[in-house]
Amino acid sequence: MLDGVRQWLAENGAEATPARVAEALRAQGRLLGDAEVLGAAGQLRSELVGTGPLEPLLADQSVSDVLVSAPDRVWVDRGGGLELTGVSFESASSVRRLAQRLAAVAGRRLDDARPWVDARLPDGTRLHAVLPPVAVGCACLSLRVVRPRAFTLDELVAAGTVPPGGDRVLRDLLDARLSFLISGGTGSGKTTLLSALLGLVGPGERVVLAEDSAELRPDHPHVVRLEARPANQEGAGLVGLDDLVRQALRMRPDRLVVGEVRGPEVVALLAALNTGHEGGSGTVHANAAHDVPARLEALGTAAGLDRGALHSQLAAALSVVLHLVRDRRGRRRVAEVHVLERDAAGWVVTVPALRWGEGEFVRERGWGRLRGLLGEGG
Repeated sequence: MLDGVRQWLAENGAEATPARVAEALRAQGRLLGDAEVLGAAGQLRSELVGTGPLEPLLADQSVSDVLVSAPDRVWVDRGGGLELTGVSFESASSVRRLAQRLAAVAGRRLDDARPWVDARLPDGTRLHAVLPPVAVGCACLSLRVVRPRAFTLDELVAAGTVPPGGDRVLRDLLDARLSFLISGGTGSGKTTLLSALLGLVGPGERVVLAEDSAELRPDHPHVVRLEARPANQEGAGLVGLDDLVRQALRMRPDRLVVGEVRGPEVVALLAALNTGHEGGSGTVHANAAHDVPARLEALGTAAGLDRGALHSQLAAALSVVLHLVRDRRGRRRVAEVHVLERDAAGWVVTVPALRWGEGEFVRERGWGRLRGLLGEGG
């Protein structure tokens, strides 16, 4: 029945409104009640302009990620690890059609010639999709939901991401206008924590965000958001994060924020933080806080910056590293707070200042230096 309605709508160029669906059903010789017509119209609209069977999952406020690895393997993350749902698709081709339609909505190409896409949908949802034969057997879909309202720092304390009393340290970090990076693995909560912290910046400050995909949602009255752009099908029009950082420097930022440092933009960011732009921040993928200098060194080397120059700029630009982890139960938490210093050879290393504790942060050997950076109020 639904296939017949789809064909009729396509042939007549009509939208899937309840009136049009009823007309299509009458054309097939079917007489249905109002409830059945509305149900058919809702299902068709979901498949034609929505996310199909995934729509109720994405509407669930507790869901942060929706992952499709097979027609009958749809997983969600509600903050406690992955859960297999009862949602399923009719076939592998249904998953492929949905992936291609979502890519088209985001203005991206997804086909056999370019079998993957990483894009942002109009509502802010992050889309990643891979088609066969690169994805074996079935198209793989990954949807990360970006909620319109950022978590507050108090909510993160209540959720256990920040230990009791740890919010005072983070507030002092912002008040002291220290530059910091938030490190961690994928899905550890880096963007969530950064959004919450940026919401605490004074209302008189101008916050300029440069992101590969616009995910930060700080609750702040003066935010300028810049988003990178991929090249078009002819290979023209590319706007990278390094381009955005250079433009942001001309926009009089009080706080310059790079959503994720992953390439040549590390050079522009370090240069910016060394030219009077205090209080800058960003996120970076790293296994642990002490791995952050090595990670930035690798990115800087790939961008043409030699090791000595990068460590010199890093020592002058960055003060603190906040490292997030996700435990086996799926809980996200601030595992470590490190400060930066030079070792005997002159290379920048991180020193643990605070460590996660159930009751409060546990002080480590770098606490004295962190306290000095925060000022007497720390």
